[in-house]
Amino acid sequence: MPPFFLLCDPSLIAARASSLDVGIAECTPDEAASLFETALPVVPLANRFVNQVGQPDAASATGTIEAIDRAVALTLEGKAAAVVTNPIAKKPLYDAGFSHPGHTEYLAHLAERATGNAVRPVMMIAGSDLRTVPVTIHVPLAEVPRLLSVEAIVETTRIVHSALRNEFGIAAPRIAVSGLNPHAGEGGSLGTEDGAIIAPAIEQLRNGGMNVSGPLPADTMFHAQARSGYDAAVCMYHDQALIPAKMLAFDEGVNVTLGLPFVRTSPDHGTAFDIAGKGVARPNSLIAALKMAAEMAARRAANT
Repeated sequence: MPPFFLLCDPSLIAARASSLDVGIAECTPDEAASLFETALPVVPLANRFVNQVGQPDAASATGTIEAIDRAVALTLEGKAAAVVTNPIAKKPLYDAGFSHPGHTEYLAHLAERATGNAVRPVMMIAGSDLRTVPVTIHVPLAEVPRLLSVEAIVETTRIVHSALRNEFGIAAPRIAVSGLNPHAGEGGSLGTEDGAIIAPAIEQLRNGGMNVSGPLPADTMFHAQARSGYDAAVCMYHDQALIPAKMLAFDEGVNVTLGLPFVRTSPDHGTAFDIAGKGVARPNSLIAALKMAAEMAARRAANT
C-alpha cells in the first residue's frame, strides 16, 4: 500500500479508530510518510465534523469542502502525489449552499482557478478487465442525442488517449468507440447519430494518428474476446459505460477523473449510510483507488 494521509477532523477519526484498535498520528503533510508504518497520519482541518455514524449533516459541509480544497492545493504544490477522494453526500453540501453539481465539477473549478486554464474533466471507470468512459455523464437519457457532438467525442477521446499513454503506461493505446443506437444505427435505419456524429469523430481521430475503432454496437463490445482488442472504451452515455464496468469489477472498480492537472481517483461506490458503523463495508475499491493513484502519479511524473 502506498503511504497516504487523511485530511479530516482528528477527533472524528480517533473515535472511529478506537473501535478498530488503529492508532492515528496527527501531523503535517511533510511528516506523514515517516509516520505511515506505525500509525494512520491525519492532517487536521480547521472545521469540525458532526460525529453521527450514518447521519449526514449540513454542519459538516464546510469541513468536507475544506478537505477537497486543501487536497487539491497540496497536490498542486507538490506536497502530495495525488488526490484520492472518498464518496460524499451531496445533499448536505447543497443544504449548506454548495453550488456545483458534484465532486468532479468542483475539482475542475479548483483546477481552473489555480492554473487559469480551462479544464474538461473526463470520468473513467477503471478495473482490471475494462476501462470505460462516458461522453455524456449525469444527464437524462432523452437529452443524450442533443448533447452529443463531433467535438465532444473527439475531445473526450483525445483526453483518454493522452491518459492511457502518460498515466497508464500504454505506449500505443487502442480505443473502441460505441455507437449510440441499437446495432450502431443499422446503417441509419435505427437512428442517424452513429453515422452523422460518431463516425465523423472517429475519422477525425484516425486522421490524427490514433488507433480508434467504431462506432461499435454496444451489445457486442464488452465480452471477453472483444475487450482484448482495446485498452479503453469510449461510450455515449452514463449507463452504457458504467453497467459493464461495474458488472466486471463492482467491488474493485476505480473512478478516475482524467483531464485535470493532477491525478484524482475515488472508490467507485457511494456513501452507503445504511451500512455505516456495521463493520460490513468492503474496502476493496478504496484500496484499489489508492494504489491506482500512486501508479498514475509515478507515471505522470516520469513523463513530465
